[in-house]
Amino acid sequence: MERPSLLDVPKSEKKFFRRFVKFYAVLLLIFLSFILGLIAGRQTYKVVSDSVDGEKMGVVFNKKAKPDFLSNKVNFNLFWDAWEIIENNYVKQPVNETELFYGAMAGSVAALGDPHSVFFDPDTSKEFTEELKGNFEGIGAEIAVKNDKITIVAPLPDSPAEKAGLLSGDTILAIDGADTSGMSLDFAVSKIRGPKGTEVNLLIGRNGINDPKEYKIIRSKIKIESVKWKMLDNNIAYLELRYFNEDTDAAFKKAVMEIVQKNPQGIILDLRNNPGGFLDTAINVTSEWVENGVVVYEKASDGSLKENKSTGQARLKDFPTVVLINGGSASGSEIVAGALKDYKLATLIGEKSFGKGSVQTIFPLDDGSSIKLTIALWLTPHENLIDGEGILPDIEVKLTPDDFNKDKDPQMDKALEILLKK
Repeated sequence: MERPSLLDVPKSEKKFFRRFVKFYAVLLLIFLSFILGLIAGRQTYKVVSDSVDGEKMGVVFNKKAKPDFLSNKVNFNLFWDAWEIIENNYVKQPVNETELFYGAMAGSVAALGDPHSVFFDPDTSKEFTEELKGNFEGIGAEIAVKNDKITIVAPLPDSPAEKAGLLSGDTILAIDGADTSGMSLDFAVSKIRGPKGTEVNLLIGRNGINDPKEYKIIRSKIKIESVKWKMLDNNIAYLELRYFNEDTDAAFKKAVMEIVQKNPQGIILDLRNNPGGFLDTAINVTSEWVENGVVVYEKASDGSLKENKSTGQARLKDFPTVVLINGGSASGSEIVAGALKDYKLATLIGEKSFGKGSVQTIFPLDDGSSIKLTIALWLTPHENLIDGEGILPDIEVKLTPDDFNKDKDPQMDKALEILLKK
């Protein structure tokens, strides 16, 4: 049944609805003002061409110019004027007010300019919750915005994305033919995810390869088994963490207990292509090595630091440990790796991590939608910023596409070499 127009409902209901969206609409108006400000600002720039060694050089003036209207008080009636103009005059009628409403909220969050702060409509919010539980349907790849491009953080092990050949650091240039330039992260995620058995076409760019390549990937049910471990030759325990989700704590504690009983010569903790997850889970994992002290700091907008201290028994602190990281190690993985590096409880081998070091909190709304909002930045125990910087390995060892295709793992080889010398 078609939803009635906002202009057709009684005044009392209309007033209630306006109050309901007022907060979010103000944010949207600020966002629109910001965009208009950029346009107006650019129109005031004066570019002068000069010649230096035969080359033209541009000089930009008025970089700090700020349009006057950005300093004015906001008249909220302007939002309703815009709403009614759209509703009454847009060429494709009737206008879907629900989409307009959720679009206002999404635009408000997007105005922050933070790729990790996202508005989720009720359906997307449910999908995100399912992912944190370790279940969702899609291609099985963590994505983020890096250098203004939709980027593969990590394909999950045994996922359609990994089987298709996607690699950490790949950029998604188009999704089913739609150019991703300027595309929001949440919209890209919604286009890539879909029911099991359906196909999505991704145009992928890769460093070192000139021409983009199209990948046709069949979506599947993704079940993330976050913890795996086994004993290798020479009494080395290999412990792989794929994610920090709801089932990680229990599975990790069980693995630690079993590893301790084996009394290994050393431990390899593999955090490669682990895109992160819950903060508390990352702290609990780190606490099996760090007996006392700060695991990670949260730096708030006012500059204050909140300490997140060790919570565990540090049952693994006396075992020589090597941590494997790469460009797909992000978020919670970087918390673990950064703490073990700062406390000199492990040797880090591999490649520089992704550099996603910000704290997001989910704020649920009454209709099932939610806002994932960045509220702080992460610092290692030595107060090194993670966001945008990443964690550097102690020993850099690259794993090339050729290594991957030939099932070679020089990073693992180096880890075994280090531990067998101890």
